Formats: sequence, C-alpha cells, structure tokens
Amino acid sequence: MKKILLIAAVMLCATAAYAQDILSGGKVSGSFQVDGNYYWEDKGIDITEESLDGQLFGAYGFGKLQYQLGNFTAGIRYEAYQTTPMSGFDARVKGNGIANYFATYDNGTIGITVGDIYDQFGNGLIFRTYEEWTLGYDNSLRGVRAIFRPCDGVTFKGLYGKQRYYWVSYDEERGLVRGIDGEWDLNRSINALNGAKFKATLGASFVSKYESEKEHVDGDIKYILPQNVGAYAGRINLGYGKIGLSAEYARKINDPSAFNNWIYREGQELLASLSYSQKGLGMVLQVKRVDNMSFKSMNTALRNDLDIGFIPPINYTHSHSLPSMFSYSTQPLGEMGMQFQVNYTIPKKTLLGGKYGTKLAFNFSQVNDIKRNPIKVDGVEVPVYEPGTEGYDSPFFEIGDRVFYRDINFEIEKKINAKWNLTLMYINLHYDLDKIEGHEGAEDVEANFAFGEVIYKINRKHSVRVELQHMWDNIGENYDIDPMHPDFYVKRGNWAAFLVEYTIAPKLFFSIADKYNYGNPISDNRDHYVTGSIGFIKDQTRIALSGGRQSQGLVCVGGVCREVPASSGVSITITTSF
Repeated sequence: MKKILLIAAVMLCATAAYAQDILSGGKVSGSFQVDGNYYWEDKGIDITEESLDGQLFGAYGFGKLQYQLGNFTAGIRYEAYQTTPMSGFDARVKGNGIANYFATYDNGTIGITVGDIYDQFGNGLIFRTYEEWTLGYDNSLRGVRAIFRPCDGVTFKGLYGKQRYYWVSYDEERGLVRGIDGEWDLNRSINALNGAKFKATLGASFVSKYESEKEHVDGDIKYILPQNVGAYAGRINLGYGKIGLSAEYARKINDPSAFNNWIYREGQELLASLSYSQKGLGMVLQVKRVDNMSFKSMNTALRNDLDIGFIPPINYTHSHSLPSMFSYSTQPLGEMGMQFQVNYTIPKKTLLGGKYGTKLAFNFSQVNDIKRNPIKVDGVEVPVYEPGTEGYDSPFFEIGDRVFYRDINFEIEKKINAKWNLTLMYINLHYDLDKIEGHEGAEDVEANFAFGEVIYKINRKHSVRVELQHMWDNIGENYDIDPMHPDFYVKRGNWAAFLVEYTIAPKLFFSIADKYNYGNPISDNRDHYVTGSIGFIKDQTRIALSGGRQSQGLVCVGGVCREVPASSGVSITITTSF
C-alpha cells in the first residue's frame, strides 16, 4: 500500500511539474459575472406576499476560463442559476454545474473542436448556436467540429452533436444534429481578383436532425414522423465599389412538430440586402420572407427551446426605455419584412452642418404576415393549419394583410460645441400585441414617441446626460376596456419618462430615472417606475447597483425575447475579466 501511495505521489508531482511547464508557455484568460436580485412587496404594482411566495432573493452567475498555447485552445464555463419566478427566466434554467467545455486544435489548415460548439453557417438560417446570458438562452452543440482550409479563401466545416437543453442529460430526449458548410472567397483564391473593386463570396450548407421517434400520438390521431429532417441553404455576397448585395435562401423538408401544429408543409426562407455607402452617406435595404421555418432538434419543443436555425431580425433596435417596451419578436412560422435605412451627415462648415456637422438618420421597417390559402384534401377544403395535412398554400410573392410591426423613425444628432451634444428622435410605431405577446384579441398598439437627449461635458472627466421621452398611445384614459382581460392594458395609454445620469470618467456613474403611465385606461395601472443606479468601473471590473421598480415587458436580443414580469427591489451585477 505504501509503495502504491509513493508511486502515486511521484506521478502527481511529475504531472504538476509538467502542467506548470505547459502553463508557463501559455496564456490564461477568463471572465466572471454575478447577478443578484432582492425583491420586496409593492402593492402599488401588485407585488404581494402571495405573488412573492417567499422567494425574495434570486442569484445567478458564471465563470469562464480559457487556456491557449500555440495552436491549442481549451475552455470551461461553470454556471449557477438560483432564480425566482420574478426573474422572468424559464424555471428550467435553475441549477448549477459545468455547462460548457471544449478543446480546439487549429493550425490554419485543419481545425478540430471537441466539446461544446458555438458556430453558424452563413446568416444562421439553418444553423446557429449561441449563448445569450440576459435571456437565459443557450443552444450550444456538444459534439465534434472539423474545419478544413485547403487553400486561401476556401473553408469547409463539418459538425455533429446534440444541443444543450437546460440541465437535461445529453443521453435523453432531443435528436442528433449534423451539418456541413462550404464557403469560397473568390478574391482571396483568384490572384486576378486580389485588390479588385469587384468582391464575391459564395457559400452553401446542409444540416439534418435525426430523432428516433417514428410517430406521435395525440388522442386518437397518430402522426407518422420523418426521422431525418434535412435543410439546405445557399448564399452569395457581391460588392463593387460603393455597392454591396447579399442574399441567402434556405429550404427545409416537412417537419411536423408541436410548434407548427403537426403539419407536413416544407419550409423556406429568403434574406437579402442591398447597400450603398460613401463618405457621409449610407443606405441599406433589407427584405426577408419566412415560411414555416421553425427548426428544432426535438419535435415537441416549444418557445425558444432547441432552435437549430435562427431568424435574423431586420427591424430597428431601440434602446430607450419607452419604445423598447414594444420590441419585435421574430415569427418562425411566417413573416415578410423589409427595412430601409439612410444615414447622412450634413458636412461641416455649412449652414446646417455648422462647425461639427449634423448627423441625420431615417429608418422604415415593417413586418407582415404571409398569405395563407386553404388546401384541399381528397377534394374537401380543410382549415389552415389542420394537423396531419400540408397546412396551407402560400404564394411566395404575396404579402399577408396583417401587419405585425411597423416602425418609422427619424433622428437628428448635433454637436453644438465642445461641451454640448443634442439628439432628437421621433418614432411612429405599430405593434400587434396579439401576435407578438400572445394577448389574443388585444387591440394593436398605434403609438408615437418623442425622444430628446442632451449631454453636457463639464470638463474632461465629468459629464451630465439628460433624457426626456414621451409616448402617445391610440388608447386613451377613457377607453372602454375589456374587464375580462386587464392584462391587455398593462403597457397601454400615454407614458412620460426621464433619466439623469452623472458620469465621472472612466470609473463612476450615477443615474435616476422614472417612467409614468399617466394615461393608462385603468386608473390602478397609473404608476411611477422610479429607479436609481450607481456603477463603478476599475480596469476590467464593473460593479452596478440599481434599485426601484421594473415594469412588465419583453427583453429582446436579436429578435429572441423573454417576458419580464413587474418587480420591485434591488439588483447588483459584478463582472470582471482578465
């Protein structure tokens, strides 16, 4: 026994010495974040002891470590979620453990990764894995990925694995995901095109999921399911001088699921963009069509669970408190959208440009439903989305009458002098409360917003920022409400908001803000949402403490959203990296 212990000790010392030698030549980096929330009773916004149910404290955090030595990289991430129902996260995120680990070797020609993989093919239409901490979202792929670059400008990828599903074991439920992708940058591969004004990149992808279940039983109905569901996509990016054109088209075979009500229709998606840019002027036109493109690795999954593909949003993203209450959530089952944006800078030393120039921005974006026509089965017309059928017929170029979202905004930014900076913005918004938030039968939001921001630089380090906002809603104080659905009106009516922030660069800031829905049609909903914040920054560490009321709404990142309930309390966030 003593010999065994002696041998083990020698081996341990040798391993430690070898590891120290490896670490001495490598680079270690990482980041940590901790979020904590303490809630209290606030009857003014219906936060009671019953609704809190004794859950006063919620906390979650993560730690990432990464090691790199030459062509080798390895990393690990530990997560801990101790959430309360008020946080807005899905209850299934609760838990702790090592959520992510990987090891990669890449010498520039060949790259191999084993473990958890984040990647996307093209725009992500048929494959994108990513993590978004603010949403509690992670669909990473645990498996293996290989990358091969046979020559300059040509890249091939292949991957295989299972997606993360909260803390559910990888031996259970969801199917296998397999994919290949190829991309060719002509300008890098062809010597004659090196440095040419003409730019071209081509790409193509194929992804399939495999689920062992051959059928799904719902009451007396049995659905025969495809075990392999394939999707393919092709993309092109072209440029000539100041003009750019990109497009990607994807198609998916029939994929009956709980999300699409078990219909056997194939899916397709088109995303295209045309841009023009020169000094002082930029224009972008984007269009998108989505038809039955929910693509998940488990056919019973709902909400944002286990998405293999990604629906890119093309609408303007608002960061200000009032318009951000009405953020758009992309619709995988069907939408047709377009966005047109112009940015123009009035030149310096002109009548309207002044000493510093004046920045102007205009944006128009709109998303409609697609057109759906009933189909016939055995000569009999069946309802749209009838389970077990192809669901509907949808002419590719016809736009549905229903408008999900429309945003028209205009912004002026003017540096008046070395100390004063002014920003003004107007927004006209249409928002389908029924479709986007699931309030069936609720009236659409038709609102106008005015926003003004002034920044005053006291000196090189000290500055003050003041925001003023107002929202005019189509539903006024005397609107005849539906007493059966008070949840329709939580965000309705006129709002006013302000924010004052004092910054001592680069280390400290203070702010106080208030949102007041003084025009809500339900008098009990007319509440002030006052918040105060303080933040401290030193090197790579940031600590932010805030307290007050949080209004109900959606938190959206990249078109993916989660609903946040109203809350009252204090929160702290600590982040650091090295």
